Amino acid sequence: MNFHENEEAVSPVIGVILMVAITVILAAVIAVFVFGMVGDVQSTKSIGVTAKQSGGSAIITYMGGPDHASVESIAATIDGSPWTGDTTNVTSTNTAEPDVGASWTVKMSKLAGSPDPADQNRVVVIATFSDGTSQVLLDTTI
Repeated sequence: MNFHENEEAVSPVIGVILMVAITVILAAVIAVFVFGMVGDVQSTKSIGVTAKQSGGSAIITYMGGPDHASVESIAATIDGSPWTGDTTNVTSTNTAEPDVGASWTVKMSKLAGSPDPADQNRVVVIATFSDGTSQVLLDTTI
């Protein structure tokens, strides 16, 4: 009698099934990680602001943009000295909901720490939006 034994066993089939299962689980873990991070990303607003120095003052001009309607207020720092639209430091007001083309002339000598107008001064302009977020609109040296 001649018996032929089947040399193929169940283990190659189980190996393939395990490889497919590991691939599916790995793909699911990566997808949860990637899609979970996307929910925390905030959208960037598009608003234009310019700043220039004139004598002992910084002139900040609001240019508007596609997200103009959602701007609630504008604030700035000049060399780290805060300016939030205090009328003792500016020649024009209304930093809350500014109009397109509005300009503020900030007298640097009246700011805390008195930035030196003869030096280059760093100006950072920040807007607060109606959805509660804030964003740096301008970070430049004048």
